[in-house]
Amino acid sequence: MKLSINFLKDYVDLDKDIDVVKLAEDMTNAGNEYDEAGKLINATKLVIAEVVECKEHPDSDHLHCCKVNTGKEILNIVCGAPNVRKGLKVILALDGAELPGGTIKRGVIRGEESNGMICSIAELGLESKFLTEEDKAGIHELPQDAPIGKDPIAYMKMDDSVIDFDLTANRGDLLSILGMAYEVGAIYNKKVKDIDISHKENKEDINDKFKVKVNTDNCSIFLSKKVKNVEIKESPAFIKNRLIASGIRPINNVVDISNYVMLETGQPLHFYDADCLKDCLEVRMAKEGEKLTTLDSIERTLKSEDIVISDGTKAIGLAGVMGGLETEITDKTKNIIIEAAIFDSVKIRRTSNAILRSEASNRFEKGLDSNRTYMAIERSCHLLEKYANAEIVGEIAKYDTTEKDDKVIDITAKNINEILGMEIPEKDILDVFERLGFKATVRNDVITVSVPRRRIDIAIKEDLIEEVGRIYGVNNIKGKLPDILPKMGSYDKVLRQVRNKMVDLGLNETLSYILVPDTDAKMFTADDYETVKLLDPLSKDKNTLRHSVSIALYKIYEYNKARNNKDVSIFEIGKSFQKQGEEYSETQKLAALMAGEYYLGIEKRKVDFYIIKGIAEEILDYLGYNGRYSFIKGKEKLPKDMHPGQSAIISVNNDNVGIIGKVHPEIELEDVYILEIDLDKLLAKKVSKMKYKEISKFPSIKKDLAIVVDKKLSAQEISVKIKKYAGSLLDSQEVFDIYTGKGIDDDKKSIAFSLTFAKQDRTLTDEEINEVMNKIIAGLEKDIKAELR
Repeated sequence: MKLSINFLKDYVDLDKDIDVVKLAEDMTNAGNEYDEAGKLINATKLVIAEVVECKEHPDSDHLHCCKVNTGKEILNIVCGAPNVRKGLKVILALDGAELPGGTIKRGVIRGEESNGMICSIAELGLESKFLTEEDKAGIHELPQDAPIGKDPIAYMKMDDSVIDFDLTANRGDLLSILGMAYEVGAIYNKKVKDIDISHKENKEDINDKFKVKVNTDNCSIFLSKKVKNVEIKESPAFIKNRLIASGIRPINNVVDISNYVMLETGQPLHFYDADCLKDCLEVRMAKEGEKLTTLDSIERTLKSEDIVISDGTKAIGLAGVMGGLETEITDKTKNIIIEAAIFDSVKIRRTSNAILRSEASNRFEKGLDSNRTYMAIERSCHLLEKYANAEIVGEIAKYDTTEKDDKVIDITAKNINEILGMEIPEKDILDVFERLGFKATVRNDVITVSVPRRRIDIAIKEDLIEEVGRIYGVNNIKGKLPDILPKMGSYDKVLRQVRNKMVDLGLNETLSYILVPDTDAKMFTADDYETVKLLDPLSKDKNTLRHSVSIALYKIYEYNKARNNKDVSIFEIGKSFQKQGEEYSETQKLAALMAGEYYLGIEKRKVDFYIIKGIAEEILDYLGYNGRYSFIKGKEKLPKDMHPGQSAIISVNNDNVGIIGKVHPEIELEDVYILEIDLDKLLAKKVSKMKYKEISKFPSIKKDLAIVVDKKLSAQEISVKIKKYAGSLLDSQEVFDIYTGKGIDDDKKSIAFSLTFAKQDRTLTDEEINEVMNKIIAGLEKDIKAELR
C-alpha cells in the first residue's frame, strides 16, 4: 500500500512539515512495517523558467542553444529536446541540482556553455506509465501562467511524500486512506475527519427501470446507483497527483474517480456504460467454459468457480477482478451505472490468481466493511457531481444480507495486564480504545468495547489486548526479573538435547523450507505414502510438502557447492509430511548431510561412510540405545537415491528407524553422505535410565583375530557371533582390516578384529583369555565355517 501524505492530510491533521521517515517509523512501532519512505519527486534546486531565446547549436543537428530566464538571471542552456522553443515555460535544474539520475553540473557541450538542464517529467523520477506521449517525447511544458522563479513541484501540486507499506494479511482496513487515517490518528491522538458524501438527487427512482439480481451465495451485498449526463474530461490535478503517488495511472475524470474512491474508502467500485446494459445487473457463477472479453481485450475462458456480473443473458464482467470490454467507460459515455459490492474473498483470490491480480482484487481478498460499501457509492456520486457535472438518479438498487452493527467484546483491565505483563491504568486503556475510534463503557470492572465493522481483524478479546499493547507502546513495557528460578521445560527437551549433541559433534544446524518441488518431494524415501500438494502454491518450486528432511539438506549442499564450498557438515531437526488414503500425518525427523572434509577433534579427515556412521552411533548411544541397534545392508529396501553398496538401514530392536549412506552417483558425483532418523518412531522405544560403570582399575588385554569367511557375510553378523561366544569378558571389539586378493579365494575375504577383554575386579590371566579365544574360534568355525588366517 503506497500512502500519499497529502491524501492522508485530508482526513487527519498532521504538521505541515511532518518528517515522513519518522511517521513511517512510528507506524512500524505500531506493527505496520514499511519498505520505503520519501518524497514523490526526489529532486533539488529546481525552478520554473522561461525560454527567451532558442537557436540551433552550431555543431549539432539536434541540439539547441537556449537563453533561459530564471527570474533572477538569464542562463545559457544546451538542450536536445525536439519541443524546446522560445516562450516556453519549463522546469530548469540549476547547477548542483540532485536528480534521481545524478547531479547536474555546469559544463561545455560541443563548445557551448550550459549552466543546467531543462527537464522532462521522466528525469524527475516518475515512472513511464504516468507520462503523456508529449512528456515521453521531450521536456515538460508548463502552462503560460506558471510563475517564473517558483518551485515547479509545488506549482504542479506534486510536493507530496509517499510511504510504501508492507502490510500484514489481516489488516485489509489499511488498504485505504481512511483506514490509515484511523491508524495514524490513534498513534498521534488525532481525530479523523468525516468523508463528504453529500450530493443532490433528481426525483427519479433507479428501481423503477433498473433491477439487481443476486443468484449466488458468494455475494453478500450488491449496490447500484445511476448517474446521467456525465462529462468525460481530464481529472483535476489533485486527483491525478494522488493517484500517481498511490501508484495508479490517471485516465479520465470518471475512471479516476472510481480509483480515487477505492483508495479513500478501501471499497472497489466498477462503472458501467449504462447505455450498453439491459436495465439489469445479475450476479451469478460462471458457466463452465463461458467466454468473456475483459477490459484488456483478452478473451477469457471462465470456470464454474468464477463469479461473474451478467446483464441478464451473458457475462459482462469478472466480479472483483476486471470488467468487461463491452460495457467499458469511453469518451462517448453519458450515463453510468455504479456498482459497489462484496464478494466471497476465497473465490476472488482463486480467480485473480488464475487471471489477474489487481488493486481491487487485493482488497476483496482481505475482506471489506459493508458500511464502507454504502459510503463509497455515495462518495463517488459526490465526486461525479462535482467534477463530471453528473446528475444523480434517486435511490439505490440493492441486495444486502450483511451485518452493519459494531462487534461487542467484553474485557477487563486485569485480562489485558496479565497478558501484556504490564500495569496499565484503566483510564489509559479506555484512552487507547477512544483513540482507535472504539466506543468503550465500564461497569463492575468489565469494559464493554464496540468495535466498528471496518476493523475486520478484531473478533475476540485477545485482539483487543494486542491493540492496547501496540498503541500504548511495547517500548513502554518495563522489564522485570521473573519471580521464580527458570528451569528447562519438558516440551521438546529431548529434541534440544539431540540438537546440542549434533552441534557438539561439529555439525551446523539449518532451518529450511518444508515446501519443495513435487518432482523432489520423495527423494531419499522408499515409503508408499502419497505426496501432499498445496492447492494454491506461491511458486512451482514450493508446491509440495516434503517426505524427507534430507532433500532440504541436499539443496543446501548444492547451493554451497555452486559457490565452491564443498566442506559441508549440517543437520536439521524438522518435520516430514505424508498422506495415506484420507489420513494425513507428520513425522519429526533428524537428518544430517556430510561432504568434503570434517574436523574430527583437531584432525581433519575426508568424510566417508564410517564418519557418518559414527555420528549415528554417537546419537543412538547418547539416547540410550547402545547394544540395541544395528546397520543392515542389502536386506531391506533402500531409497533409489542412495548408493546400494554404501548405504544401510538403521534398525533398533529389529525395527527400521532410518537410513544412512552415500547419495547415488547418478544424482551426485561427489561423495555426499546422508543420515536420517525417524525420531517419533525411535523415541517411542523406551529406554531404561542410563547406567554408568567405573573404568576398571585393572589392565585390559587385547587380542587380534583374523579369519577367512564367506564374502557375503557382513562384519556386523560376525561381530554378533563373537559377542555370543566371548561372554561377559569381552569389553569391546573393532574391525581393523578387510582383505581380498592374493592367497584368498574369490568367494572369500579375510577380516581382522581387535578384541579387548577386561574385568572390573581383577586382572585376567592368559589361561582365561586363551580359553575364551578358543571358544570364539570354535563357535565361528561351527556357525559360519570361518577359518583362521
